[in-house]
Amino acid sequence: MYALTTMKTVMAQLTVRNVPDEIVLALRVRAARHGRSAEAEHRLILADALRAAAGEDFWTRADALRSRSRRQRSESGSLQRRMRDER
Repeated sequence: MYALTTMKTVMAQLTVRNVPDEIVLALRVRAARHGRSAEAEHRLILADALRAAAGEDFWTRADALRSRSRRQRSESGSLQRRMRDER
């Protein structure tokens, strides 16, 4: 949506009513834990939910998460075999 006089993007607003207090508190805690404002956290949650609903499958999300995670130092199969052999 664009305002014709200023040519700036106009962002829509979304109001959600009747949200239980425990949900509001959980959202605030989650936002604080991630170092974001509550509004920024709400936007991120909505975007993630809609992206997932739009067909972004599990493996695509897993690959994206894996690429952002630090590399594992060991191969889990060898660790499991060693633990099994130590029993």
